[in-house]
Amino acid sequence: MHQADILLVEDDTNWKELSLRALKKAGFHRITVARDGVEALSLLFGEGEPKGGEGSERIVLLDIKLPKIDGITVLQRIRGDERTKDLNVFALSSSEDPSELEECCKLGVLAVLPKPLDPETIKLYFPDKAA
Repeated sequence: MHQADILLVEDDTNWKELSLRALKKAGFHRITVARDGVEALSLLFGEGEPKGGEGSERIVLLDIKLPKIDGITVLQRIRGDERTKDLNVFALSSSEDPSELEECCKLGVLAVLPKPLDPETIKLYFPDKAA
């Protein structure tokens, strides 16, 4: 099985549970959850090297509307740091605000995934996942 580490950044408990279920169904099991932007940045930039260091298969699933520090600001910090600038980031959004989605694209997200996550949608982005 593919051993990718996933950081799921989601503040809503229901969306978090649905996302975890979809990720596990799609074959991902090494998942860390952050409940807000501050917690996400702490996990990524805590003491020492960020967990998404060079050579890592780290994936970040980042909700755009977060408390404390919003997802766009978290994404700007990720892209602005040499240690994390190349992380694979997918934005999670239920929003259809074109300016928000455009900003995510400018900041280099791989895709904006609709909430809640669907195991079939995940497989589109990670084609090596077995059913």
